[in-house]
Parts: sequence; structure tokens; C-alpha cells
Amino acid sequence: MPSKPAVPVATDHVGSATPRSAPSAPTMFIDGAWTAAADGATFDATNPATGRVIGHIAAGGRADAARAIDAASRAAGAWGRTSPFDRAATLERVAATIEARRDDLARALTEDQGKPLHAEAYGEVEELILYFRMAAAEAPRIEGMLPPSVDPSKRVLVYRVPKGVVGVITPWNWPYTMPAELIAPALAAGNAVVWNPARLTSQCAVALAACIAEGGLPPGVFNLVTGPGDEVGDEIAADPRVAAIGFIGSTRTGHRIAERAAGKELLLEMGGNGPLVILDDADVEAAVRATITACFLNAGQSCTAGERVLVDRSIHDRYLERLVETVRGEVRLGDPLDGATTMGPLNNERTAAKTEHQVAEAIERGATLHAGGQRASNLGSPLFFQPTILDRVTESMEIAREETFGPVVPITAIDGADEALAIIDGSPYGLLTAVFTSDLARGLRFAESARAGWVNINEGTNYWESHLPFGGRAGSQSGLGRVGGRFSIERLTELKTIVVNLA
Repeated sequence: MPSKPAVPVATDHVGSATPRSAPSAPTMFIDGAWTAAADGATFDATNPATGRVIGHIAAGGRADAARAIDAASRAAGAWGRTSPFDRAATLERVAATIEARRDDLARALTEDQGKPLHAEAYGEVEELILYFRMAAAEAPRIEGMLPPSVDPSKRVLVYRVPKGVVGVITPWNWPYTMPAELIAPALAAGNAVVWNPARLTSQCAVALAACIAEGGLPPGVFNLVTGPGDEVGDEIAADPRVAAIGFIGSTRTGHRIAERAAGKELLLEMGGNGPLVILDDADVEAAVRATITACFLNAGQSCTAGERVLVDRSIHDRYLERLVETVRGEVRLGDPLDGATTMGPLNNERTAAKTEHQVAEAIERGATLHAGGQRASNLGSPLFFQPTILDRVTESMEIAREETFGPVVPITAIDGADEALAIIDGSPYGLLTAVFTSDLARGLRFAESARAGWVNINEGTNYWESHLPFGGRAGSQSGLGRVGGRFSIERLTELKTIVVNLA
């Protein structure tokens, strides 16, 4: 096993969140070593709950991305030829390192992203461990085929082999689990990885990369390049030596990556506007509980958030009354380090401004505000947004048509399942939806008809399991391909046919 590389120590500065120059930060991991950006540039990592600077991150550029791709290209062949059992053991070591550092990783997540420490951050770390253990379990299960030949003197062998170099570009809303659902299976399948994380949560990325680095991977097999996506991510997507791109993020960025990566294998998990549908025979209490998780988990910053809530008119008033009561009594906005907090700040000003605009625009167009509706002014940062409930939301409103990525419940009254399906069909998205009904057959028929890659029955939109195939419906703006367990590995490998002439 290679010796463990030194782990960079992030500084903890208190001060302005305005980017400024700082000493070169060796927070990128390239070819088995921690390194600074080629030009020495850095940017500040800031805590969204306080605005304080918590560290300096290397601001990599195209030259750094090319350097990482060079290293990955050199390492990919040998790593792909290693025993899958050895690759599994390496990923188990990574999982064990993450588990040993769970407290530090959870704290880093809270300080860098804003998730409440006890309510959410520890849960994401636990899921991160699961992703690496699951990939370790899948590595020895990669199988080929022995199909027959038309010629009895020949034998046909079909192997599943690594793609080579896989580029991974990930978002800030789930800075541990979203990278893991691509990086872990890519490594398990025998690929080398070059990872460009979201700039806004690069401190988390460095913490995760340190755990991966200590797993004993050969130099060049795993590489982290922090820096702006329009430079680093673009270079990774366009480089011909990169055989596959795994991307999670916005639809707009995903389309740009698809253009730059034309001809490569693409795994794109993009935007969603998944409706939570509550039919006339639903358990209202269960539906309210699911709404809380669907709309306020991670302060609504999830591609599977309940961006629309479609409630049958016959139970609308009862549902709304109970929802308002529950939100006021149970959703606690505050300091994410406080054990009583259930919802922290939004991660960045752009998301906060978008949420603020969409709520105001909906009210101006006739929506009724029942809770929240604005930023919380007394919590030490302008990024705290009150848990918000809007009723009488219509298709003319931006909040009904686009991703909000904020803590908002946008409610629309409907007249039955057919109207709900028509609204789903009219959306450009097709990632995940959910339906509540006491009639299982009715729910299953609804799920089969809904234009979405995943449908939950009597469960909220933010429920998924990491080993199951997850992704957007074909033809939608929600992505391409499936991640999850063996389904990720299938996309990050390819079939190779060998014919043997026994004569």
C-alpha cells in the first residue's frame, strides 16, 4: 500500500466573507500528493450561517485540470487491471476512514454548507459511508458473458471493462453523497477519477478527498481539482482523454457539459420540480409529515424536493390547516450547530435571492401566503429564509414552473388524479414525484402513468435508496442515465468482446 499523503489543514479565520488573496493552499490532490494551484491562486470558504471565512481553498484552473487528467491517464490502465477484490478492500478502507472521522466531517458539512449538525449533517455522513461500502460490495460482482458463436470451433468472451478516466462534476447541496454516488462506483469499476466539486462547498470536498486519499489508492487514480466549474469542469468535460462524465447539478450547466463532452459516456443528474400529489383518499396526517421532509429537508435545496404540492380540493382545507399548524410548531430555523435546529440557512445569496423573488412574484400574481415568505433578519446572516407556505399557486407563476431550491410549500388545489397527471406531463422535468392515496392499486396506476424516473407511493419526494436506479425520465430536462448500486457501475464500464478460434 502506498504511504499515506499528508492531509492539508484548513485554516479557521473569522472575518469578511469577501474573497481575498491568501497563502497558497495545498488543498488539491493530484497524482497522489496535496498541491496548490499552478498560479498559487486561492478563494475563501465561508460559513453561510455566519458569513465568516473558515478556510482558503486552491483556485485551480485549466492547467491544474490538465495535470490531473495526465495523472489519471497514466494510472487508469494499471488500476483497471487490479483484482476487483483488491479494489473492494480499498473502498472499505475509505469507508472505515470516513466512519472514524464522522464527527469532523459532519462539523465541516455544517460549517461549509449550512445543514443542521444533528438533524441532517450526521445523516449525510452515514449515507456517505454506505455509498463506499456499497461500491465495495459491487466491485467483485462485475460480470461478463459467454454467449454462443455461430461457429462451433469458436468461443466468445464478453468482458465488462473500465471506461478509463472518469470526470466527476458535483453540486453544493449534498457535498458528500452526490460525489460519492459517482466516485465510489467509478473506482470500484476500475476507473481513474478527476473530481471538480462545487466551489461553494470545496471545504467539504477537501475533507472527503483526504479520506479517499488515505484508502491507499495508487497515485493518479483519484484526483481532486478545486476551482471554478467554467474552467476546471469545462476542461475535464472537453479533454479527449476523459472517457466518461458524471455530472450532478443544474439543467443549464448539464446541457453545457453535454455539448463539451460530445461523444463521451454521460451520466447527467439534473434539475427537478417533482410534485407531491395528495389524492382525495389520502391519509392527511401522513401527507403533512411527508410535506415537511419534502419541502424543508436541506432547506428545500434538493433536486427531489417537493417543488409542487397538488392537493385534491375535497381535502385541501383540512390539509392546509394541519400543515400550517405543524410547520409553526415543528420547523425550527436557527443556528445549525444548535441541537434544537431542524432547518439551517440557504447556502448562498443566489439561491436566497431566487427564492425571495419567486415567493414575491407568486404573491403578486395571486398566491396566498400562510407562513414565512421572507428572510429571517435576526439570525446573523442574510441567508436564513423562513419556512414558507403558499396556497393558490397557478401555472402562471415561476414557482410552479421552475426549480426554487428554497424552503417553500407551493400548494395547488386539483380535481382528481387526471389533473395531477396532466400537470406532471406538462412539466419539462421528470425526475421524481410522489402520490398519497389509501388505494394501493390506484397509487400504482398513477405511478405507472406519471412521467418521472422515480415515483413514491405514500412516501415523500425526498425519499430514495442509494442502491436503486435513480435518474430522470427520457426526453425530460432532468438528466440522462441512472446512478445507484450496480446501475452506476454498468454506466461506468463497457462491454468488450473477444472471440477465440479453437481450431
